[in-house]
Amino acid sequence: MPMIWRARPLVSYDTVVTLIGGTRTRSGLQVKALLDTRDYETGQQVSSGQMRELRLRGHSFHPDWNYTLASH
Repeated sequence: MPMIWRARPLVSYDTVVTLIGGTRTRSGLQVKALLDTRDYETGQQVSSGQMRELRLRGHSFHPDWNYTLASH
């Protein structure tokens, strides 16, 4: 079964990046999306202190998936 988003099959990275890039928030914020093809080292750890510094605020619906990153 193919994955589908907004009635379009997700057949390539370009399709995914284009769909994400077309996203707008209710307040008019426009999302920019770029495909990053670089390789990254695995196994990197983020400390509890570093996570607190991010100032993530979970939403009431699925806060583990939906959150806002507050500015400093």
